[in-house]
Amino acid sequence: MNTIQKKALSVGKYVNSEHVDSIIRTYKKEKWLHNSKRLGKPDSLSVWYSVEELECFIANSKKNGADGIKLSFAAYPENHAPLPEYEGLQTIVLVATKKKKSANGISDKNIYVTKNGSTEILAYNAGKLCPPYCAADFTEIGVTLIDKGEDGLAVI
Repeated sequence: MNTIQKKALSVGKYVNSEHVDSIIRTYKKEKWLHNSKRLGKPDSLSVWYSVEELECFIANSKKNGADGIKLSFAAYPENHAPLPEYEGLQTIVLVATKKKKSANGISDKNIYVTKNGSTEILAYNAGKLCPPYCAADFTEIGVTLIDKGEDGLAVI
């Protein structure tokens, strides 16, 4: 019996706690603090999805020809958030993609599917944002002391 093995393209890698703490701390200092001040409330620090819903989205993406998932940073506009408390907060949207070769090289194109007679992007969003919905221990990873200048100090 002959077996054909597909080689997956890996662009990411497993990282350690030091790496995670470092990049979260950098994000908090360089992006989160400014976003929160502009919004007048704490911006989200993370988005949570269950393993089951991610597996379902991946399976549906593969069924529709996807060979990748693009995670895009986004923010909920006013009156278009799944919950009112999410308005203005950043989120992540997952979009199914497929590699396409062209004269300009290889690119990852969004996948569209027919749904209820119209064409829609194959995407997933509306995870649980932290804040405002955080587990009690969300500050254990990447705890950071931030100097807010005249506004004092913050521990996040």
